[in-house]
Amino acid sequence: MLMTRIIPTTGLFILILLTGLVYWPGLQGGFLFDDQSNLAGLAHYRDSGQWKDIQQFITSGFAGPTGRPIALATFIPQAYSWPISAYPFKLVNLAIHLSCGILIYWTIRLILLSYGYIEKKATWIALLSCGFWLLHPFFVSTTLYVIQRMAQLPLLFSLLGMIGYLRGRALLTRRPLHAYIIMTLSISISSILATYSKENGALLPLLILIIEFCNPTKVNKPIWYWRAICLWMPSTVIAALLFHYIDFSENPWPYRSFNQAERLWSEARIICSYLYQLFIPRIEGYGLFQDGYYISKGWLNPVTTLISIIFIIFLLGFAFAIRKKYPLICLAILFFFAAHLIESSVIGLELYFEHRNYVAAIFLFLPIAAGLYNLSERTKSSSVIFISCLILIILAWMTWQRVILWSDTTKLQVYWAQNNPESVRAQSKLAEILMQHGRSQEANQVLEQAIACHPDSSLLIQLLKQKIDIGKVSKQDFLRLQHQILKQNADGAAIWGLRGLVDKIIKDQKLTRLYAQEMTELLTNLIKYNKSYRDYPNFYALSNYLQAQLFAALELPHKAYQNYLRAAVQYRDVSAALAMVADLGNKGYYKLALQLLTKIELIYQKQLKDEVMYKRIAEDLRKNIQADMEADKMHVYHKDK
Repeated sequence: MLMTRIIPTTGLFILILLTGLVYWPGLQGGFLFDDQSNLAGLAHYRDSGQWKDIQQFITSGFAGPTGRPIALATFIPQAYSWPISAYPFKLVNLAIHLSCGILIYWTIRLILLSYGYIEKKATWIALLSCGFWLLHPFFVSTTLYVIQRMAQLPLLFSLLGMIGYLRGRALLTRRPLHAYIIMTLSISISSILATYSKENGALLPLLILIIEFCNPTKVNKPIWYWRAICLWMPSTVIAALLFHYIDFSENPWPYRSFNQAERLWSEARIICSYLYQLFIPRIEGYGLFQDGYYISKGWLNPVTTLISIIFIIFLLGFAFAIRKKYPLICLAILFFFAAHLIESSVIGLELYFEHRNYVAAIFLFLPIAAGLYNLSERTKSSSVIFISCLILIILAWMTWQRVILWSDTTKLQVYWAQNNPESVRAQSKLAEILMQHGRSQEANQVLEQAIACHPDSSLLIQLLKQKIDIGKVSKQDFLRLQHQILKQNADGAAIWGLRGLVDKIIKDQKLTRLYAQEMTELLTNLIKYNKSYRDYPNFYALSNYLQAQLFAALELPHKAYQNYLRAAVQYRDVSAALAMVADLGNKGYYKLALQLLTKIELIYQKQLKDEVMYKRIAEDLRKNIQADMEADKMHVYHKDK
């Protein structure tokens, strides 16, 4: 008995060590894609070290409805290295990946024991299955992409919940009260932690239901009303929420290039693509730039849409048909599809991301591991051990190759751009890299070619900024951008680009004189003539804020004041409003800044009363402005006259 425990433990240690060594070179890579937008708030805490800045960062998440505060909190200890080095962030991600591997081993072992497997068999199958998952190259993009800790943590907490449930379940016949307390607390606490790391963590009760559904034994099954309250009820709530999102209207998501029917058709192909890459792994796929993924426009456009749908229906039917005879295959299939319910169904998220399989695939290799173990009982075990080790070595080699590519962020993004000509983001990043290396003409050419294929306003904004940098911009470039952006749907990348463009213009007096007026006209027309941008969340407020900055740079303080006031009213955020007061004061328009502060105190009277911190900030702000005004009366007179 002791040897049966020592040897698998040694094997697990070797797997963890091997995975760590394989991933180690990738820790040298940099930040990518959404890292900047999600983690920028770390700079405030890094500089101040104040608790209020920690609170602000943790509660300012925007990646999902929950804000994902648990996931954001885990980035705080690495704030000192933001944005200089991604190494500490990636090291934590790797530690989470390795921890998930250990927990997957433990979870599978407990599942197999509850399914009636003997301990030795359950242990070895769990070890092999967790090894396939740990070393699979498909999960490099989740582990080494810093912000996808948000995808890792729901798995970590869900596995802890499953383990707690299964451990409690094993005690039902001996200590039922103790067992139900353990199961209830495990599911409740883990679901909360997983959900507030990322919303798909809310699927934990459903995933446990599937584990229970596939169980071929009736031993230690929880009583029906406990299952109804703790498993069926939360699963039904999730189903109801998803049903609420069903909307087959022509344009349910104004900011997406697909509607709901097109998304579902496309997701059928994508799910099949995920399965193909999980069972037929490759070193590197298309990476993070999947905005160029071909959208299905009908059942037969392309024809692989219908083929994929038929295949998925077959898989689900097959799983139910073989549930009693082959419960592990049923578990692998149903768990995979259940884990994709939130991110790959009716909610208007982007179409394709590899990290959506991080949870879904944890049992996918379980039937293979079980099949290899069963084969070892019928033939020479040495041959099966050799085959198993060979699979693990091949996976490790492929993962190492992918990790090496990920260790050089510039080369990685160039590789993605070359392999994703249809991706606007990929071509944008390639042009950015070329500009950083002083190859401006090539950078402009890359964008012009991309714009010819995809008349995208965000690319036009980037091209305009590049031309400004090299001093080759003209009024015609602004008119070209305005013509294009006025007829396109609102786009987050374009909005981010407009902010950057305004920031560039107001920081250089020469650029301000040349282009600030054109920018104010562009922003005014965008609100006036493009309903999509006008209705985009907070863009109306942002437009007024950007125009205020431009007017202030043009030394038109009263126009700046009017736009700041409109923006402050529309944002409905007292901290943003106070920042506008400070901005106006910093530019030397003290009287107007105090006037704006008085207006804001009236508008946000209740919030200032409830939030003592904001009230104190407002008072300090008034004192500072008044002090600056007293110290610089002549300058104030000149500015405000």
